[in-house]
Amino acid sequence: MNTNWFLSLLRSSFRAAIIPLIAVLLAAVIGAIILAASDASPAEAYQALLKGAFGNSRATARTLEKATPLIFSGLAVAFAFKAGLFNIGAQGQLLFGALTSAVIGFSIQGLPAVVHIPLALVGGGIAGALYGAIPGLLKAYTGAHEVIVTIMLNYVAIQMTDYLTDVPFKDPPPNIITRTPLIADSARIPSIEALDFLPLGFVLAVIIAALVWWLLEKTTLGYEIKTVGRNPNAAHYAGIRVARMLVLTMALSGLIAGIGGAVETQGVIGRDQPGFNVGLGFDGITIALLGKTHPFGVIPAALLVGAMRAGSSQMQFDAGVATEIIDVILAVILFFVTADIIIRKVIRLRAGKEEQMTLSTGWGQQ
Repeated sequence: MNTNWFLSLLRSSFRAAIIPLIAVLLAAVIGAIILAASDASPAEAYQALLKGAFGNSRATARTLEKATPLIFSGLAVAFAFKAGLFNIGAQGQLLFGALTSAVIGFSIQGLPAVVHIPLALVGGGIAGALYGAIPGLLKAYTGAHEVIVTIMLNYVAIQMTDYLTDVPFKDPPPNIITRTPLIADSARIPSIEALDFLPLGFVLAVIIAALVWWLLEKTTLGYEIKTVGRNPNAAHYAGIRVARMLVLTMALSGLIAGIGGAVETQGVIGRDQPGFNVGLGFDGITIALLGKTHPFGVIPAALLVGAMRAGSSQMQFDAGVATEIIDVILAVILFFVTADIIIRKVIRLRAGKEEQMTLSTGWGQQ
């Protein structure tokens, strides 16, 4: 029986992974065609990309640093997906998490690291959760669609965090750059000297992914979230408080994104500076879809995108290729993953029941 279970798990994992893998391969082929058309060597470009991503311990650490916030933002999007919600607002939630963590990091002095680090992380997570709860409340009690609301809230978050880092929380003169002061050393996430290629932020991201999987698969709350995502009407008749579940799911999604922003502040940048976190939340949509909205699928998807981001500079330096080609390849990957019917037609693969996803509930549906 255990053998049958293991074989079943392997088959389901293979079915879940085959579409993203083929999407990546097709995107790499299309990228090679574009490179060749621009008089660049595809082999040289991809070799430089791998060198920049994994060529040495520092390059590997850089890749993991790039992947860390992507895991958090991908988890945030994937988690909301389970309740049938499409959280486009991970970017704004991440920005508020990064800023709140920075404020706690530089404004409170004298705390031991064992207190200061988790305090700033939790503060960033709470900020993201509060911001994520807003579209959840509007969705649950007014029927406002979360896609529209979160898109608008992203722009609100960008403008508000820009203002806050430029006026009340700006690094004092002689600095003229819009940014917060450096956080205290006691708030910085330390590195492991013996494992200089492995940032602690990445370890935390993997732990959070495991916790999200456990919550969704092993708890009553996770069962209720997934039930709401599959059929909110049936969930309502089963006694599940659908409105509360929508708000809670969006808040928890924002919590995950906010912690991601805090980790970026405390583990990489050391302060909040507009521009450094731009795009991380939006990339989370690609990560979640590429990982088939599975908490553990998000990790390799984030590593792939992180490697491409980390190695793009080396590719530009060695092969003379514009870094924008990475965005083109990522866009093609996203296209093939979301329009997977194209790949299924090519390889004649039928979609299993567990692979069918609904991006969002209806406009007025609760």
